[in-house]
Amino acid sequence: MIRVGIGLAAIARPAYITSGRAVEIGAARGIDDLRARTASVLDTAYAAGIRYIDVARSYGRAEEFLAGWLAAHPEVDDVEIGSKWGYRYVGEWQLGADVHEVKDHSASAFHEQLAETAALLGPRLGTYHVHSATLDTGVLADAALHAELAKLRDRGVRIGISTSGPAQADAVRAALDVRIGGEALFTSIQSTWNVLEPSVGPALADAAAAGARVIVKEAVANGRLAPGGDAGPSAVASRLGAPLDQVAIAAALAQPWVWRVLSGAADAEQVRSNVAAQDVTLPPETLDELLAMAEDPTDYWTARSQRPWT
Repeated sequence: MIRVGIGLAAIARPAYITSGRAVEIGAARGIDDLRARTASVLDTAYAAGIRYIDVARSYGRAEEFLAGWLAAHPEVDDVEIGSKWGYRYVGEWQLGADVHEVKDHSASAFHEQLAETAALLGPRLGTYHVHSATLDTGVLADAALHAELAKLRDRGVRIGISTSGPAQADAVRAALDVRIGGEALFTSIQSTWNVLEPSVGPALADAAAAGARVIVKEAVANGRLAPGGDAGPSAVASRLGAPLDQVAIAAALAQPWVWRVLSGAADAEQVRSNVAAQDVTLPPETLDELLAMAEDPTDYWTARSQRPWT
């Protein structure tokens, strides 16, 4: 089983915070350009055995591009699609937009965005996450909203949250406590975990133990753990004779609570390299060495928030 999934955050809108986009994507960032790039990435991912695809309302035209790809491949009936609501894309396809996305965890935003997602993906939607759920927005304590989410759950769509920031663990544990009709509401948890920021790991282990599926995003730290990235992990990768992205993803795959690790590949070559991480076995002492390079979570997320959209 391929435990790598594919996410379209970096290729379905002209700007994102992943490093190296000037080389990987270049100037060809029109809608048709990125539609074609997305199709190429999906073709390669599917051929490599990937069967989980991650999109979101705020990922530019990710849902639209994915819907078009599915329509062009009616034989593809074995992929699971996870999307997210709670952010809106407002960049208007401008590389230099002052603001690219805005957060809204209200019930009205949920209903509006669910309708938009349903119009594009229909019954293909398998999982719907609250995008970057945090305690401060109130989304994890909104009983009325939870009742609405439960209606979608009861129609067969798995409900979950994605998390970001130094307090990810608090959001994960709060989500695990929410029960509607005697059943857990949030049974899919998508969090940032990588060897530079593994602090959410114990909470994700608790989530898996409670029966939730755990999806890791940003395993390559928005390009910091890709070839040419951070010096410490790069030295370990060189010693192992493996590309840094494969070492980083292998470290995530080695966590016993992981269901899928998302690739954020921008082209076919990156897809193939990310999937090949499944063939990389890290000795326990090497994994310990990598995790010893972890940064203070506040420092990590402060630096991430300052990354430019390019």
